[in-house]
Amino acid sequence: MTSVSYVVCGTAVSAVRSCGRPGRTGVLTSTEMPELRIKKRFGSYLPHWTEKGGVYSVAFRLVDSVPQERLEEWRSERSFIVEEARRAKRRLSADEMTRMRALKEQRTEQYLDLGHGECWLRRDDIAEAVADALRHFDGERYRLFTWCIMPNHVHVVFQALKEWKPSQILHSWKSFTAKEANKILGRTGAFWQIEYYDHLIREKDDFFRTVEYVWSNPEQSGHKSWKWRWKAEGIEV
Repeated sequence: MTSVSYVVCGTAVSAVRSCGRPGRTGVLTSTEMPELRIKKRFGSYLPHWTEKGGVYSVAFRLVDSVPQERLEEWRSERSFIVEEARRAKRRLSADEMTRMRALKEQRTEQYLDLGHGECWLRRDDIAEAVADALRHFDGERYRLFTWCIMPNHVHVVFQALKEWKPSQILHSWKSFTAKEANKILGRTGAFWQIEYYDHLIREKDDFFRTVEYVWSNPEQSGHKSWKWRWKAEGIEV
């Protein structure tokens, strides 16, 4: 049986798998750890930080999970913060980063847990399609640590493998599942909100705190005995 443990080397979190084959432990040494090459890109409304072999927490939501007027309000606030930094030709300050994170966590996350919209992911057939998509390239394009499919949004913690970028992985998940879900629902049009949230995890405590948050999201939102969640063997929360 494959065993899994989780370690931090420097600031990079990596999964260490014991392959169980003679002469090979599968343990990554310090020289084999991913090189830290952090880049910043700007998506539709939020800055995204990427790192080769990085571990990420991402959240993407259904198109109707937040009313349009509320979205525009939050986008305007975030855009103002980003544009101020751009005009000054500087990076976002620590205070600005805190404000950006607050707009994400304290507003969007809390609103999502209210269960606004059609909540199509509550249906077992659609949730299963999303779960299958998440599992499909596990170990090839990315390594899954935990995921949770809520009624109107999805949380995933994963490590990007090889040359795969988080944006490519997210696009694959969303594109495939949107087509499958619309087929099940007999509808056309947007299924997921274009904008998504990602967080580059660089510390051990942050990793376990994030995994615990994703795993416990159903209980925190009042959903008992929620079956649409998973975490890798060996992670204790």
